[in-house]
Parts: sequence; structure tokens; C-alpha cells
Amino acid sequence: MPSQRSPRRPGRIAGLLLVAVLLAVVAATVVSLRPPSPAPGDAPAGGFSAARAFEQVEVVAAETHVAGSAAGARVVEHLVDRLTDLGLDTRVQNAVGAGQWSPGEAEMARVRNVVGVLPGSEPTGRLFLMAHHDSVETGPGASDDASGVAALLETVRALTEGPALRNDVVVVLTDAEEACLCGAQAFAAAHPLAAEGGVVLNFEARGTTGPPIMFETSLGNADLAGVFADAAPHPVASSFAVEVYRALPNDTDFSVLLRDGDFTGMNTAFIDGAAGYHTPQDTPENLDRRTLQAMGDNALALTRALGDADLATLDEPGDQDATYFPVLGEIVRYPGSLVWPLAVAALVAVAGFVLVLARRGIATLRRSAAGAGLALLPLALAPLAVQGMWALLVRIRPGYADMIDPWRPGWFRLAAVALVAAVVLAWYALVRRRVGGAALVAGALVWSAVLGVVLAAVAPGGSYLAAWPALAGALTGIVVALAPAGPVRLLAALVSGAVAAAVLAPTVALFLPALGLSAGAAPALVATLLALALLPAVELLFPDPDGAAGRWSAAAVPGVAAVLAAACVVVGLQVDRFGAATPVPSQLVYALDTDSGEAWWASGESSPGDHTGRYVDRRGELPVDFPYLAGRELALGDAEAAALAPPEVTVLSDAEVGGRREVTVQVTPRRDGVRLVALDIRADGGTIARARVDGWAVPEEAVGRSSLWLTVHAPRADGVQVAFSVEGDGPVALRVVDGSDGLRGLPGFEARPEGVDAAGTHSSDLVVVSGTTSLGRVRP
Repeated sequence: MPSQRSPRRPGRIAGLLLVAVLLAVVAATVVSLRPPSPAPGDAPAGGFSAARAFEQVEVVAAETHVAGSAAGARVVEHLVDRLTDLGLDTRVQNAVGAGQWSPGEAEMARVRNVVGVLPGSEPTGRLFLMAHHDSVETGPGASDDASGVAALLETVRALTEGPALRNDVVVVLTDAEEACLCGAQAFAAAHPLAAEGGVVLNFEARGTTGPPIMFETSLGNADLAGVFADAAPHPVASSFAVEVYRALPNDTDFSVLLRDGDFTGMNTAFIDGAAGYHTPQDTPENLDRRTLQAMGDNALALTRALGDADLATLDEPGDQDATYFPVLGEIVRYPGSLVWPLAVAALVAVAGFVLVLARRGIATLRRSAAGAGLALLPLALAPLAVQGMWALLVRIRPGYADMIDPWRPGWFRLAAVALVAAVVLAWYALVRRRVGGAALVAGALVWSAVLGVVLAAVAPGGSYLAAWPALAGALTGIVVALAPAGPVRLLAALVSGAVAAAVLAPTVALFLPALGLSAGAAPALVATLLALALLPAVELLFPDPDGAAGRWSAAAVPGVAAVLAAACVVVGLQVDRFGAATPVPSQLVYALDTDSGEAWWASGESSPGDHTGRYVDRRGELPVDFPYLAGRELALGDAEAAALAPPEVTVLSDAEVGGRREVTVQVTPRRDGVRLVALDIRADGGTIARARVDGWAVPEEAVGRSSLWLTVHAPRADGVQVAFSVEGDGPVALRVVDGSDGLRGLPGFEARPEGVDAAGTHSSDLVVVSGTTSLGRVRP
């Protein structure tokens, strides 16, 4: 603990050793997150083998397989055959699901869910194992989500090698997750096995590598978190991640089942390697087999644990959430009821520390208050510095502009951490002589304790991030203030630093890939909290404030961190280069409005690269709406109108029934490869009361307005039949759009050069064509 008047200050050699030990603790906590080596194909039959699972990845991700495509049909056929061969009663659910909707808008899809049942010996409920078998339009989806599908296939194979589990295990491989989560919605709403609910384990990916993280749970997760902590052989999970995800608009199939209300469970995904997410580079060759092994090991262990558990106690939300986080390969957890007591204890301990400093004459209350005010500087400046580093990288490499992370971000992440250290150490070096090290440490602990209380109120599962470092720092600080002997000081700094490292370092390591360097300020804030918590140890690297050493000696400490940050950036720029295997992302759409005869190139890139820039020359909104593009500011350019036909609209019936106008139309694409059809229905002076797609109801929340934007994914080759009811006698206009993938052959388009490829978005290389049909007023 730094002190203005301690006569027994340990030497700088002792300080170096202490910091080295704490850095080793940081490294150990981060390394413990890494997935294991993959098991070979001849591994024991009752265990999970990444080699065996990878064979399934190669089949499922052999090609792009969008929902409704011929390739998707081949995947479905393979999955049915594989599950049937494993002895499961396997069926295909053919349905139309409504995955997302809001007033005036709805997305639906024709889906083919593969559902297989492994009967239990004495079921207490159902355990659902879920992954989605469709891919995005831009790539084969080896990680997202062939890895999840393969992990479940290999898990089921391993289960069949042993005795039957107590509970029924239902494998649900959903369709159209990428388009609209429609497969999960169709399963939850219409499949008989979903009627009574159960416990769900969902497996996803938002990258190509990294540890699988259990990042989302149902409410009241204490019991499920206990099962995970006890059973998972590679447990990486954080209740803070659960809190963050609950606050985000992001959804997966798991979210759909949670909203249904009859399911509980856990959602797992790996998130590193985001540069390859949803891109043509998401191939089997780029999937990390260590990650596949970790996901499969956890899936098998959790299935066995839950398969033999009393699900009647787990398939309903519990009384409270748990707090949990990873430490050296284990999960630390405790009931949510302890969150507030710990947060208050940390706040009280910090207040006590400040008072002890004042009573012992080490730091006055005024100095501690000044320390708290000054501590806001690194908490603000370090995250800004990391965000500035990313801005500099984008300026050097404009291709980074629309990426979450570079292809090989490791050195840049080290640079970000070193830059945080440089900012904190520079701040400390500048103000420690004037204010005093003890006051600065106390001031930093004040904000950590306050943050612990704030998080306890708004995100209880994240309070541990601040409460534990504050509590450990305050208690050890009190010990040093009362007994300032050198060995005590070293031991106290070691204990408080180790607690902070164990709690905060894994969060930094997981949040950097989760948010990416493009949003590096958030993980940098957590890294700043860690750096401030290590100040009692770092103080020993600085010259004695009562000694004769000058400013240059003090400046050397942050100087080393700054040089290290710069060196990591330089190395990172050498290691991470764009090329054929790691291309610059390019996002481009061709939109044609046959009503006006106008066509446009459109891109969502914030700073269009060299290739995209050939087609766009201004920013703005398109004059007419298209799927994925409506209401967005885009980079735009005029395009030559291609000879492409809009969907054909055939009016099958149009009559007044019971005071409402009942219209049924058939919308048939006239182009090959159409993967979506959108209908913009407008009733002038009227209301669209209800609608159906191929006989399936559009959600009530979407209708009841004068207009309805209805997107249907995976339409049949012969089109989509849409029926809708209109209240009011005004004219009705129907504008239809269809969408296909692939820009080759369009007038003016040139193939991308090597080193440039489609960005990972649902609209990359999309071709949309629209036309309007006037239905007029109701026919007599």
C-alpha cells in the first residue's frame, strides 16, 4: 500500500518481482479460458471427438445452404439420415414461421426443422438440444452454425454408446435462423413436442474460434448455473455477460423459446474470429477444432447431467439469478441474494479505508477526495485512447472501417491493454507526488465501490466486477495502514492485486473479442479498473516519493508501457494484412425499381473501399423501399437498369365478405434463385385487419394499420400465396419485391479483385427488383 510516510518501503526489485507475479496471475487467468486440444477420430466411443464432429461440419458446410435452397434441402436430407441412423425417431417439421414482427411489419419464412427424439427411461421432462442448420447467403456457415449442428450430432452418437438417460432428449435443428429466427418460432408455436416446454441448450457462433461462452440464460438461473458449473469440463461463463445480452436487441433461436414462456435453459456461443463471421471465409478449414472440442465436451457433459436430473425442478424459472464468473478453469458462483450485501460491504470498507488513512495521518480526507476526482481522468482517458488507437488503425488501413475486429487482432489487443497501462501509469506518475499514492489508491477504490453499487441496482450479475476488487483493495489497504511493515505491504498488494486480476482479467479477455476493437472503449474501461486496482503493487516500481530520484526515473515506468503499446501496433500491422484468405470486406446491393425504370448501387459501408467506391458517389436514402435498405442512410450510385422482371402478381380472389374486402394474391418470382419476397400492401383510407401467408397467420401485432410490409423468406419456386382483409373502401396498392444473391452479369459490375470479398451481412451481393400492382377498389 503506498504511503506518504512509510519508513519501511520495499525496494524496486521486490516491486518488480511482485508485479511479475501479478502479471503471471493475469496471464494464467486468460490462458485458462483457452479451449483444449481436439480429440482424434479414434478417441473413446463414449466421449466427444472433434475429429468425428468435424466430418459432419464438412458435410453440412460443403456449400452455402440458405433456407429454402436446394443446398439447404440436401442438408436436411443428410441430417434426417444421420439422426435416424443413430436410432432417433426423426421427422421434418414443414411450416411457416413468423420470426420477427412489429406494428406494420412482419417477417415470415417457409421452414424445414429437423426434430429427432431419443427417449428417456423415466422422463421427468424434456431436454431440447438446439442449433440451426441453415447458413447465411454469403458463406457456407462452418462456424455459424454447422459447428453447433455437428457438436449435437456427435453428442447424440456418444449418448447412444451408453445407457439411456432418464429424460427424453429432443434434438431440434432449426431452419431460417439467419433470415428471421422463423424455424424456432414455428417449432415453439406449432410442434407438439414444444407444447409442454422444457430445458433448452442452444449452441451458436459469432466467430470462428475462441472458448465457447455460456452467455445467456433464462430468468432465475441459479439452479441451471449450478448445473453448468458442476458439469461443464470447460466452463466459461459470466453473469455479467447475461446482463449485457439481456439489455441488447440481439436475438438467437434461444431468445424465441424464452419469449414463448414455457422454456428455461442456457445459450452458448464462441465469438472470437469475428472477421470471418457470416463471410465466404466461414469454411470448415477456418473453424478452430479446439473450439469445436470445447463446445462438444460441454454439450455432452451438460446433456448427461440434465438428462439424468429432475427436470421438474429446472424447467421453470427459479427464485433468483446467480452471480458467477470464471477463475482459473473453474466457475465461482454465489446466490444473487448476496449481491447487495457484498456491494454495500465494499462501499463501507472503502469508506473505512479513507477514514483510517486520515486517522493515521497518511492521507487527509481532502486529499482522498482529490484522489477520487483525479481518478476519473484515467477512467475516461484510457478508453478514449484505445478508441483513438482504433481510429488510427482505420486511417492506416481503411479496410478496417466496417470491421468489428481485424483478421488477426491478437497484437492489437495487447497494444490496447498496454495503452491502458500507459495512460494509468502516466497519470499516476504526474500526480502521485502532489496528492500522494495512498490518496490516489483510495480515490480509485471509491469509484470501484460506487460502480459495484450502481451495477447491483441496474445489472446485479455484473456487480462482482467492481465490488470484489474494491472490497479486497480496501481491506488490504486498512491492514497496511495499521501495520505498514514491508512484508505486510508486499503481501497486501499481492492479495488485492490477485483478486482484481482473477475477477477482471478474464472479463477483459472475453470482452475484447465480444465487442471488438471497433468498440474497444468498453473492454478498455474494465482494463482500467484492473490497472487502478494494481496501483499498490505498481507504486513499488516508482522512486520513493520522499527520495531524491527525479521525474525521469518516474517517467520510465509509463514510458515502457507506451513503447510496448507502439511496438505491438507495429507488429500487428505486419501480422495482419489483407489478402486472398483475409480479404477487405465489400458490401454492395443492386436495386431496381421497374415502376420508374431506375436502378441504384447501394452500400451500407460507412467509408466505401476502393472496390465499392467504383459504384457509389454520394450518401442518402433510396427513393423507394427495399428489404434491408429501407430508411437507412446509404452510400449510393446510379446504375444501369437491367432487364430483370419483378415478381408476377396474380389476383386469385377479390371480394367483399362480411363488410371487409378479402383479397388473395399469388406472388411468383420470375427470376432464378430468389430467396425472399416482400409485399408492401397499402390501403388508402383503410386498415389491413389480418393477413395470411400460405395459410399461416401473420402475427396480430403486425396488422391493424393502413400498411403492411411483409417479408417472406424461402418462398416456393411457384411463389407465395398471400391473403389479406381490408376494412374500408379505398383503393389498395400492392408493391412487390424479390431478392436474389449474386451480382455477376449485371451491367457495369466487375468481379472483385483478389483480396476483396463479400462482407458478412445479409445484404451483401443482394439483387432486389420491385414493381407495383394497383388493386383499385373492391370489385362489384
